[in-house]
Amino acid sequence: MRNSPRGGPAGHHRAGSSREITRWSPFILIALAVVVDVSTPGAQRFDRVLSAAPALAAATWNVPATAAFGALAAAFEVLLSFTRGGPVRLAPMFTGLLVILAVTLAACFASHVRQARERELAEISAVADTAQQVLLRPLPPRLAGVDLDLLYAAAAARARIGGDFYEALHTPHGVRVIVGDVQGKGLAAVEAASVLLGSFREAAYDEPDLPGLVDRLEASMRRYSERLPESETAERFATAVLLEVPPDQPVARLVNCGHPPPLLLRGDGVRLLEPSAAALPLNLSRLLSDEHPVDTVPFAAGDRLLVYTDGVSESRDRTGTFYPLLERITGWTGLPSRALLDRLHSDLVAYGTTASDDIAVLVAGQPVEPGDR
Repeated sequence: MRNSPRGGPAGHHRAGSSREITRWSPFILIALAVVVDVSTPGAQRFDRVLSAAPALAAATWNVPATAAFGALAAAFEVLLSFTRGGPVRLAPMFTGLLVILAVTLAACFASHVRQARERELAEISAVADTAQQVLLRPLPPRLAGVDLDLLYAAAAARARIGGDFYEALHTPHGVRVIVGDVQGKGLAAVEAASVLLGSFREAAYDEPDLPGLVDRLEASMRRYSERLPESETAERFATAVLLEVPPDQPVARLVNCGHPPPLLLRGDGVRLLEPSAAALPLNLSRLLSDEHPVDTVPFAAGDRLLVYTDGVSESRDRTGTFYPLLERITGWTGLPSRALLDRLHSDLVAYGTTASDDIAVLVAGQPVEPGDR
């Protein structure tokens, strides 16, 4: 998928370095304990620190390796008892060995539990990866002459998918794109997003115009809401922007269903595409009217449309100030779409946001062909 997940190479490098340090810390601890105990004169003893080695090993090593660290600590406990000079005191040595044995047994059990949870997490991650491939399929870099680039990041820790959704299809009516945001978070939002995506993927090929496509999405949401408890029906809705780029026409048609207005990037300028008439989100529009106004804008070679969710526009810094999206994008119009999205993502992180909402940004552009130059 052409996206920019949260984190990055630097974050993965730091996590890997920290894990390596933790992995080798039992060796370091044993070595330090032995060196300090041998080099310290008098009756001071540091061999009791050896019992911490198997406890540290349990964080990253498997059960046999954790037991091996316990055996190594016990061996050095016995060795240090014979290097202090004078008669060997058996009682303190056996006490130290019992402490190491008890810690080792507890560490082996902790290592077993950790490994079981890691296997379970790996299985859940594999299921999430498969679900993402089905629900949020990778976008092609170009679809029927329209360039596509995507930034997507779910808010939930370790999540691959969230309530934000997107799709782009090549239909008999041109390239049709949807970017939306389901109210709420968690599995309920993912379920609603899957309903809308399934409906869009079917209806986008059949409906001759965008208002008819919106009606199909509305019908799907109503049927979905009928299965919910009555207390949740009014809370289950989604905002969305539907975009259509017809073949052989330098225009783009948009229907905005209560969603943040897209941006049109043309040359060095950025234009906010406010809808010509107000429209409520999907599953709420019947409260106002059944009309879905279509706005048509010029969309020539070199133009780009940037459609985003409120995870971007409503991001705040630590003082509560909203992210200045229009101002930022205006300064980046010279960047290619992929670089622009990468810059946007890093700037959102630097802005001090807490990643409390999903982020989806899709850029659809009309490529500049050699003849157009």
